[in-house]
Amino acid sequence: MSIPQKLLVMKSNPKQNTKPHPSALEDHLGFWMRYVSNQVSARFEAELVAHDVSVTEWVALRALYAEAITTHAGLIDALGMTKGAASKIISKLEAKGLVVRDFVDGGAREQVLSLTAAGRRLVPKLSNVADRNDDHFFGHLGERKRQQLIADLQELVAYHQMKQVPVK
Repeated sequence: MSIPQKLLVMKSNPKQNTKPHPSALEDHLGFWMRYVSNQVSARFEAELVAHDVSVTEWVALRALYAEAITTHAGLIDALGMTKGAASKIISKLEAKGLVVRDFVDGGAREQVLSLTAAGRRLVPKLSNVADRNDDHFFGHLGERKRQQLIADLQELVAYHQMKQVPVK
């Protein structure tokens, strides 16, 4: 029985109409956003494996690339992460030779972060991976629709005052 036929049967049976029916999963915009997001993220994550970088590390690298030099606290604010989570990411990137951590005035309290030469070379490559991933999923929409979708999502972010950058 097709969906429209099921709806007709429900409407013609008054006993079934006494209880409210839950909306279908597919009726929810959030379902479709998560469905697409999971696919986009999974493909991107798989592509980053070839560069030995996680999505979270990519986001941190990109933030550092944009700022040239930033503080540990600035990276925490930019990514919306806890201090501990950001420290783990920085340590991983340091171990991979992509980031250096310098301490201001020789103390351990304030840290200045910067990309190494290898980190600076890697970011444009990873950016191309991100661009290709976007093109794979959204290229068929055309530039006008893509920009409108971005604007609509940015409006939701602003309206709900969302602060945490997606890193997973």
